[in-house]
Amino acid sequence: MRSWAGRPDSSLLAPFLAASCLLLVAGSHQEIHEATGSRIHHQTNQHTHEVHCSRERSRAAWKAIDEYLMPFVEKEKYELPSKCRLHAENDMFREQEEHKIHFDVNEWRCGFCKKSFRAEKYIDQHFSNRHNNLLDNSQGRCLADLCGALHCDLTMEFKKPKSKCNAAAAARNCHLCESLADNCFPVNQGHSASRLHEFFLRQFCDAHTCNGDSKPFPKGGRKQTNRFYLALCILTLLLLPLFYLIVFLHQREMKKGVQVFKRIPKTVHKKKPS
Repeated sequence: MRSWAGRPDSSLLAPFLAASCLLLVAGSHQEIHEATGSRIHHQTNQHTHEVHCSRERSRAAWKAIDEYLMPFVEKEKYELPSKCRLHAENDMFREQEEHKIHFDVNEWRCGFCKKSFRAEKYIDQHFSNRHNNLLDNSQGRCLADLCGALHCDLTMEFKKPKSKCNAAAAARNCHLCESLADNCFPVNQGHSASRLHEFFLRQFCDAHTCNGDSKPFPKGGRKQTNRFYLALCILTLLLLPLFYLIVFLHQREMKKGVQVFKRIPKTVHKKKPS
């Protein structure tokens, strides 16, 4: 086919136009695929690090375990089975909690990166944002799920107001509590396990009733030193030497005063012979 002067032949341009269109379409598909893949990957990562477990209630559950159970377990020299949900390794927050350093009332420090925070809630947020990859969010590692059996409301700093007893909820918590006793202290594993099984039922499970006859933790727990009493003892030890020093200096000044104002004895005048 003959072409006009100054005008390119359309038959020659057709292959180039087709190739260009294919490249554009391929590039568009690649961009869409990359964007979609990135979004899916991002969503997958978000899903991987998403934790549906209350850190605060898990901390309260561990406090109940540590204060009202472990002293008696240690006394019996009994080792909790790894499958026991009360075992420290089955607490997803345990490693982070052990790397939480409390220097002062308003000073908390991260044991991983040494950053300081003014309150515990801020270091909790830091763990969730910066060290969330350390959590093993597998099934059975959320201690907060055991709060019903372990009476977490009694160990939390901000206790919920007392509500009317729910018989159905009390029965569920009692069943969960008894299953923990069976799994953690099998009665066929020796005398120590049998004694701890009975102890756990009395310490935790008997209180899950609405009749009000039994109270949680009747056997007591780990003895803790009262902070106010400890501070008072330290202050007394510091001030006692000062008190004795003041008494000593006061007595010494009093002795000096007595010597200065000591009465001079009267001289006896002899009578002249008459």
